[in-house]
Amino acid sequence: MAWSWRYEGVDGEPVEGPAESFSSQADAESWIGQTWRELAASGVTSVALVEDDRVDYRMSLQPAAE
Repeated sequence: MAWSWRYEGVDGEPVEGPAESFSSQADAESWIGQTWRELAASGVTSVALVEDDRVDYRMSLQPAAE
């Protein structure tokens, strides 16, 4: 099983991002924890964690509204 991140812009449209592949969910989550700020600065507003072809979950990279 391979894990990877799918990158999305403001309207949920796909945007370019690093083509990283991970052997475990934990490795993928650790990587996004280290790089999310750079991704957000480059225009990525949300990401989807994908295992092979199945989306496991989506998450926003935007700050929470107060």
